[in-house]
Amino acid sequence: MAAAAEKLASNMNFGAFGKATELRNRLLFTLGALIVFRLGTFLPIPGINPMALQQFFQQQASGILGVFDTFSGGALRRMGIFALGVMPYISSSIIMTLMQASIPHLKALKEQGSKGARKRIQYSRYLTVLIAALQGYGVSIGLESMQTAYGNIVIEPGIFFKITTVITLVGGTIFLMWLGEQITSRGVGNGISLIITAGIIANLPGAIVNMLDLGRKGDLSAAFILTILILILALIVFIVFIEKAQRRLMVQYPKRQVGNKIYGGQSSHLPLRINTPGVIPVIFASSILLLPNTMSGFGAGSSSEIFLFISSSLGRGQPLYFTLYAGMIIFFAFFYTGIVFNPDEQAENLRKYGGFIPGIRPGENTSKYIDYVLTRLTTVGALYLASVALLPEYLLATTRLPFYLGGTSLLIVVVVMIDFINQVQSHLFQHQYEGLLKKTKLKGRVKIGGA
Repeated sequence: MAAAAEKLASNMNFGAFGKATELRNRLLFTLGALIVFRLGTFLPIPGINPMALQQFFQQQASGILGVFDTFSGGALRRMGIFALGVMPYISSSIIMTLMQASIPHLKALKEQGSKGARKRIQYSRYLTVLIAALQGYGVSIGLESMQTAYGNIVIEPGIFFKITTVITLVGGTIFLMWLGEQITSRGVGNGISLIITAGIIANLPGAIVNMLDLGRKGDLSAAFILTILILILALIVFIVFIEKAQRRLMVQYPKRQVGNKIYGGQSSHLPLRINTPGVIPVIFASSILLLPNTMSGFGAGSSSEIFLFISSSLGRGQPLYFTLYAGMIIFFAFFYTGIVFNPDEQAENLRKYGGFIPGIRPGENTSKYIDYVLTRLTTVGALYLASVALLPEYLLATTRLPFYLGGTSLLIVVVVMIDFINQVQSHLFQHQYEGLLKKTKLKGRVKIGGA
């Protein structure tokens, strides 16, 4: 069976893709959904002065609003109906994840399987609507307070504009949340992650063209541009290497006799990834830091001490920003790993099926050993995430590049693309495996008929 699996994996080609009708339909659905998302980023909310808005974002492009605009696929810069993106849903997921570890009712839902999962998803949706409404109201107030050389950003400020803005932005977030769920169930890959990735990738061509144009004009040297491109390539290679790396714990299954036959006696592996939580800690940390920074950006024209403190202390390149960002990434790396991987459950499953780690007693000792190894791996993974996210941030803050291309964006794109490719390969493998089974059954029937 192993040899057949290797043969199937080696024979995956474009011909197999052409025959995989279900996979092709899933990919087309995913592509269509992402096109709908991109079209929505160009639909502005009512009552906005586009010239004034464009001038404001040209002044804020290198700041934290540029980061938020990257995650929204440019919708924030155009103040489109998808300006909030999926960040309210991400914030809701963070809150639900934190409460799940402390509220007994949510703990009980986790133990109810798929039924409890549906209820948790429903709670997340309600919380997403609340967060999006609060953020939409804050955005409407911030927009009304802004003035540029082209006049006010809001043409007719007032209660009607606030209500319209809140309804439009909340509706856009809810639609993106629904669209992400549809991609996950009817397409390929994680829908929410693909929407974020599509928004990031959409801004890359313009940013690269802008950088090359500055090089042509002499504002940036050719050596500097080449260094940036080499750095990006090196980061991609490094991210792929770490994401594929595993620590395999050998598991031995003893021989057992059932009647006259002997079963077992095989060895297997328990794979532990270096980066178990994936890109989740980075997304969580980014979404938390983006909220106060975004509000301070919209309140840039205000003399409020709160806005002044946030913009001066939590801006890109500030020590407090780096410290909080790194601390949140490390915290969420350990926190999320503890939620998705339980050493006690793994040890109990091994004991239940007669498996054991050589040299380690089954039960509690196995759980402690797995936890020890997992803690060390998570430490390495958390430091890796923090370094990849912060090193480009530091370089961008010191070199003052005219566009945002941080490690966070690069990390999200690479990790999501790795997961996307793995799912495509899984669908291809399943299709070829089903085809092999059909051929085997057909040959068996021909032989029986011939006999």
